[in-house]
Amino acid sequence: MCRMHVTFGQWVIVTVLLLQQLLYLGREYPKGAGYFRDRLKSAFLNNKDVKDPKMIKQMIARGEFVIKELEALYYLRKYRAMKKRYYEPEE
Repeated sequence: MCRMHVTFGQWVIVTVLLLQQLLYLGREYPKGAGYFRDRLKSAFLNNKDVKDPKMIKQMIARGEFVIKELEALYYLRKYRAMKKRYYEPEE
């Protein structure tokens, strides 16, 4: 049985990349980039002392889920804008 051991430094790299991607996606957040950045910063700072690899893996999975949800939110917003622009309103 082959087991892959991930060092703490590798988790740090993955976490920083996740943070950067979330910050990039948060620029178009409906409540504003500042609101999103503040919430994101507090979420990351609340969990900065976690050392358990299982917990870190769960939190990274949750962050990836949030990324997918943000992308879905933005696609829906684009779709609604395009539908509003090109189709007649139904009465």
